[in-house]
Amino acid sequence: MIEARPSATAQRVAMRRAAHQFLDVPKVFDDPLALRILGEKSVAELRSSIGAFQEGAARSLRAFLVARSRFAEEELARAVGRGAGQYVILGAGLDTFAYRNPYSESALRVFEVDYAATQLWKRRLLAESGIAIPSSVTYAPVDFEHQTLADGLAQACFDSQKITFFSWLGVTPYLTRAAVFSTFSYIAKTPPGGGLVFDYAVPRSSLTEAGQVAFDSLASRVAAAGEPFQTFFDPQQLAAELQRTGFRHLEDLDATEINSRYFSDRADGLSVRGSLGHLASAKI
Repeated sequence: MIEARPSATAQRVAMRRAAHQFLDVPKVFDDPLALRILGEKSVAELRSSIGAFQEGAARSLRAFLVARSRFAEEELARAVGRGAGQYVILGAGLDTFAYRNPYSESALRVFEVDYAATQLWKRRLLAESGIAIPSSVTYAPVDFEHQTLADGLAQACFDSQKITFFSWLGVTPYLTRAAVFSTFSYIAKTPPGGGLVFDYAVPRSSLTEAGQVAFDSLASRVAAAGEPFQTFFDPQQLAAELQRTGFRHLEDLDATEINSRYFSDRADGLSVRGSLGHLASAKI
């Protein structure tokens, strides 16, 4: 992250979630606030450049982004069924769950964790869009490379004794390995019944030649935005490390499994291509 500047990748992800709302039928992830939170100017820019969102690589990336959001909210619902009363969204960006939360405040409190500048930007967009901030949401500014999640949540009146579900989407590739595992370790020590959904990237060397070309293109774009990739995981090694950390019942979805679950029998061909990104769920 660049000091005092909101995340550029958060804006790009939000644009793709918004594009999904009117480009893809049926929707994999229905988000009635995805367009509204962007504001009229950004939505106009999106609609004027919609052709770029229909190119092959752009469609594949959009498919992955909406699938991971749906996956996270499906796993959250299961965790609430197990008794989770807190939801922590790590690297929340412009995620809108807290503002369309179907649960009562007494049933589910939401903590948004992100870089301070990104949170200030988001709150400005919410105000400009007329989206109310409910009393059930709390903002916890954290820089994962220089602060611990424990400290950030403690300052936000997080109850460490309650069953909690965590999502961590679009973040781990941009952090150091030490920062990622520090966060994993904290989450694994929260009360049993909770869980974590996150996504991660596999090493470039494990990709096909075409996959490496796509990787290089994406890596150059995020680096140019000041948010370069840093950390990658081999799926089998990661599973073993998570078990040692204290997680259980790990589920890991590659592109084939994501497509089977969320994109089968579609007439428009929307799907995830390549094997760079994985979705994972782990219970505590």
